[in-house]
Amino acid sequence: MGLWKVARGPQQSPASPWGASSPIPLPISQPAARRSTPEAEDPHQAGIFFATSSPCDPGLRDRCPVSSPADRGWHKTKHLRPPLVRHCPLSLADMVAVLGETTGCLALPNLRDKMKHHPEGYRILQERPRIRLSTLDMDRLRGLPDGTLGREYVRFLEDNKVSPDTRMPAKFVDDEELAYVIQRYREVHDLMHTLLGMPTNMLGEVVVKWFEAVQTGLPMCILGAAFGPVRLNTRKLQVLATELVPWAIRSGRNASCILNVYYEQRWEQSVESLREEIGILPPPAVQV
Repeated sequence: MGLWKVARGPQQSPASPWGASSPIPLPISQPAARRSTPEAEDPHQAGIFFATSSPCDPGLRDRCPVSSPADRGWHKTKHLRPPLVRHCPLSLADMVAVLGETTGCLALPNLRDKMKHHPEGYRILQERPRIRLSTLDMDRLRGLPDGTLGREYVRFLEDNKVSPDTRMPAKFVDDEELAYVIQRYREVHDLMHTLLGMPTNMLGEVVVKWFEAVQTGLPMCILGAAFGPVRLNTRKLQVLATELVPWAIRSGRNASCILNVYYEQRWEQSVESLREEIGILPPPAVQV
């Protein structure tokens, strides 16, 4: 962990935000101990552009039943961060949320317009449903037949130990309607995993980001799709380039807007039929 050093002296900048007579804290990092063996890949580490879940408040972290997988990976790499980022009070999920909201000034109005001109999307904008544990009947969804959207969604949450309650609320979008659009995008992200049949490991997240990038045009999705593969090994890169990315791009182009589906009213519908309705092509038969 870096140490804080106080720089004092007769020459202090009057433009300092701490005042002319206040000490300026400077972060000083210490070299991290090198591991003797490479750490095995954590299937839950979703990379910098995939942290769409908000971590628990630090004071409540021990009492939170489900924390963000991406945030756990972020803390494991603390010794690799630049000093200024290492001491930043914001978590990785906070930073990615800021990036997603502040760079979506063109994509978000476009998504809103698509919703307004679609009967189901317009109803979603009017009613503004939320996907949270407080709005979901988990026992009912768990009791639905295998293959239905509700059952497979709950299976995804349980298998990957994620919770819909960890989605970061929109904070940096002034327009109330646009704020709901990006909130809705975040809350249906796990449903995209379910429909695409992708896990939460790095390869699965990159595939989902390619699909979402084509669908939404959000810069955060484009960055995740472009830079996520740098952490993949050669075999996974080959599968990604030859099988998964072409399928994700074709599906993204062929599918109707993913925000125009009232998923809360489709729990009993089969995943296969919903894929066909939206226009998602059958996933390739490769191991992800």
